[in-house]
Amino acid sequence: MSAHPIAGTVASLLPRAKAELTELVAFASVADPAQFPRSGCEAAAGWCADALRAEGFQDVAVLDTPDGTQSVYGFLPGPEGAPTVLLYAHYDVQPPLEPDSWVSPPFELTERDGRWYGRGAADCKGGFIMHLLALRALKANGGVPVGVKVIVEGSEEQGTGGLEHYAEEHPGLLTADAIVIGDSGNFRAGLPTVTATLRGMTMMRLRIDTLEGNLHSGQFGGAAPDALAALIRVLDSLRAEDGSTTVDGLPADETWTGLRYPEEDFRGDAKVLDGVELIGSGSVADRIWARPAVTVLGIDCPPVVGATPSVQASARALISLRVPPGQDAARATELLSAHLRAHTPWGAKVSLEQVGQGQPFQADTGSPAYTAMADAMRAAYPGQEMQTSGMGGSIPLCNTLAALYPQAEILLIGLSEPEAQIHAVNESVSPDELERLSVTEALFLRNYAASRKV
Repeated sequence: MSAHPIAGTVASLLPRAKAELTELVAFASVADPAQFPRSGCEAAAGWCADALRAEGFQDVAVLDTPDGTQSVYGFLPGPEGAPTVLLYAHYDVQPPLEPDSWVSPPFELTERDGRWYGRGAADCKGGFIMHLLALRALKANGGVPVGVKVIVEGSEEQGTGGLEHYAEEHPGLLTADAIVIGDSGNFRAGLPTVTATLRGMTMMRLRIDTLEGNLHSGQFGGAAPDALAALIRVLDSLRAEDGSTTVDGLPADETWTGLRYPEEDFRGDAKVLDGVELIGSGSVADRIWARPAVTVLGIDCPPVVGATPSVQASARALISLRVPPGQDAARATELLSAHLRAHTPWGAKVSLEQVGQGQPFQADTGSPAYTAMADAMRAAYPGQEMQTSGMGGSIPLCNTLAALYPQAEILLIGLSEPEAQIHAVNESVSPDELERLSVTEALFLRNYAASRKV
């Protein structure tokens, strides 16, 4: 760790940060009322608003956004003439998937083997704590040299676009000279990284109907069209023999020219079982950062336990398509819809519902803010230089902000390095990464302020 005074301050504040993250992780803030009560999200939003007020933020507000969720906003004025920096995080989280498979309860922050485990610890409640740590360290070492806006989103994981629509309706709210999105992560723990590209995404629900009701498979099977079998055919059409994504008309041969991702490293990060092959073609970086990728997220069909000998009348699936930079998510949605209809066999009835969409993002890494960030990372990670990588995930707000504020410089950092296992069972955050990235952000704000002085 750097010997800079800010680093010492952040280190002294880490126990407080752990206590606060414990409180924030305890809220089951899954932004889907079909799975968890809305009260969990409301309580998390209230906690974030109170934290901003305690830090002296003005105009703190819990914003009711068009998708029915809440985002939290606050403004901390800076010195006269100083630039304004927007800091982003989100408090909503993915559901814990299989709660019984967690080593410790998903909504109880638990320290184990030098890491802090809990849903949202890295993605992205830890990102909000990172912002607080950076600002506190600056206050203790001469003050915050920029104006700071903070926005904490409430529906990022659901992709329902509440904050994007709110920002479009209130374009003056989030104006800033630079924007730090605290929702990505280092390529590897200890290797300082900014994320230069994000894949966009579209999600669709597909329903196939073939019969008025289920039929006895002995009496009707063999001639009656099976909706589940039709669904399986359609889903299989979305992949080539090697597992590459194949959506009719959608390019899938782009290449990544930046940081390399060795295949053996990826196998370890993804915890691929021995003997199981990776899917797709090209380099790993091509596959996860530069090309489209389809995933079947869920299927509605009878479970094995309790299944009856029946021909299924209907079946459903939720499909995600990740869209790389250089492609349009709306066009990809159209192509996916056409593909699903074209590949549905036997004249089965098809119903499609789009449930989320976000455009891909590509940052301008040659901007002055990136120089300020590189200097900050060099100080916070002695002996290491800033790396730029892609990220296969989506942050739909990035493109909204880029469109609203084309002069703003957008940087993506965060706590979601591979060991964090975000979205999976036993998500965790490295306290060392939280410490170093908080130092990074504090030094960046100081560097950026200095670079903007006339």
